[in-house]
Amino acid sequence: MPLGLIALAIGGFGIGLTEFVIMGLLPDVAADFQVSEATAGWLISGYALSVVIGALLLTAAVTRLPRKPVLAALMVLFIAGNLISAMAPDYTTMMIGRIIAALCHGAFFGIGAVVAADMVALSKKAGAIAIMFTGLTAANVLGVPFGTLLGQHAGWRSTFWAITAIGVISLIGILTLVPNLHHERGAGLRGELRAFKSKQVWLSITVTVLGYGGMFGAFTYIAFTLTDVTGFAATTVPWLLILFGVGLFIGNTVGGKAADKNVDKTLLIVLSALVIILALFALTATNQPMTIASLFLMGGFGFATVPGLQMRVMKYADAAPTLASGANIGAFNLGNALGAWLGGVTITAGLGYTSPIWAGAGLTALAVIVMAYAGAIGRSATASEPAKLPSDVELSAV
Repeated sequence: MPLGLIALAIGGFGIGLTEFVIMGLLPDVAADFQVSEATAGWLISGYALSVVIGALLLTAAVTRLPRKPVLAALMVLFIAGNLISAMAPDYTTMMIGRIIAALCHGAFFGIGAVVAADMVALSKKAGAIAIMFTGLTAANVLGVPFGTLLGQHAGWRSTFWAITAIGVISLIGILTLVPNLHHERGAGLRGELRAFKSKQVWLSITVTVLGYGGMFGAFTYIAFTLTDVTGFAATTVPWLLILFGVGLFIGNTVGGKAADKNVDKTLLIVLSALVIILALFALTATNQPMTIASLFLMGGFGFATVPGLQMRVMKYADAAPTLASGANIGAFNLGNALGAWLGGVTITAGLGYTSPIWAGAGLTALAVIVMAYAGAIGRSATASEPAKLPSDVELSAV
């Protein structure tokens, strides 16, 4: 395994920690800045919106630049944003720090996925992307619980100081371990935009929004489901979320290896299984053992789609995958927002705390339909391609 993948995974760990750890520290931040928890919640929403903007605009701005220096510069931006957050004297400064850190999120994962895939052989590209995303899953399994504990015992600022240190470690790793690939210069903005003429790129992005949105929509209100429907004590919820995170970690690893063998088949099977798991979860949410199993499987199958979804977009973007890769990272966050909004609508309508899970199953079912259509088109296009004549090298070997 190329050591550069570890540097990218460490960066992913820091970015994932920045995104999610604020949820457990929100009451402390709100009290420190003397704002309502609803106002403090904009530190989460503002981050998510900035991720989408950065994934598109920042990635587009650097498409012609060599990718290794760009990754290093993005990590510097990440370090600066978290440093500002750690030292913020007021809410407005904290928000600025969050926005700066978020701007690098989509571009880092988008460009990092391309670099990770370029480090390995063709048959191992999805697995390499999965290794980079392992940092993000590890942030959920280990980083968020321990980051929250650190913030609760040493003050919330200590968590952002720790994240800043993680950013520095990743930066050093990128500068020393990520290779300068000879073909790493981007295709330029015009070349990158040409990738969006592909119908398959748009279908892949749509599957990302619907499939990931379905899983995240079910997860957003999971604490209410676990306490009010299943009957778990509130103190048990963090440990159950760690179980969910373990599912993410395993799903990411297995999904990456499976996608390397057949990306379309993997996505279709995993998304179909996720629909079934979500439906069973909603039907058996009053049963504690079934809920535990469903939570683990939801994380596993939900994140097993991520390497394949990212790989599929890059595959059909062909020679100019950087902007399409970044756009797909934005699509993950757009899916987060869609799933959370739809789940909130069902709760507001009085349908109960299992309704977001049903809504998630519905979104994921739509993803299965789109994926089946995209796969059928892909197989048809492959079958209609004319047979290639042997090259001169091949003929000389006969």
